Amino acid sequence: MSFETIRSEKKYRGKAFDVRQDQVRLPDGQTVSLDIIDHVGAVTLIPVDENGMIWFVRQYRHATGKLLLELPAGTLESGEQPEACALRELREETGVACKHLQKVGEFFLAPGYSTEYMHIFKATGLYPDPLPGDPDEFLSIEKIPLEQAFQMAVKGEIQDSKSLVGLFFLRAIPTPAVLE
Repeated sequence: MSFETIRSEKKYRGKAFDVRQDQVRLPDGQTVSLDIIDHVGAVTLIPVDENGMIWFVRQYRHATGKLLLELPAGTLESGEQPEACALRELREETGVACKHLQKVGEFFLAPGYSTEYMHIFKATGLYPDPLPGDPDEFLSIEKIPLEQAFQMAVKGEIQDSKSLVGLFFLRAIPTPAVLE
């Protein structure tokens, strides 16, 4: 199949993402207009302490009008490697650093309209080492036992997609290895 971008026009430049409108010729010859969010990419962290507690953050998400329970996460800075972003975001959002960082998965967040690509890391060997957080983030830390977090996801108590996907990848790791 052949999809051809005929024209691409930037419609909006923002702090977190840009929006472009593409004119695309489809395999059957039709032309459609597609609105695309251009995003540099992001990381999600699964901090697991020595007691098997997963560190979540609860924060207000204006688009939903709700306080959501989420795994810590953040956007890559221009030219930043995902591992460096993960280490920085862990310290900014939870106040801890880690001795071990392991990539456990990656995925497109919403490929129907966004280029955002998410890298998921498990962080273990946690120790205090805070960095100042973003001025617009008001976070509270919640430590939840591993099995309880999985149950909360199934019950719909965790509604954030990156956190659900992170728990899915964590579930694939044998339980003793989760703590390593």
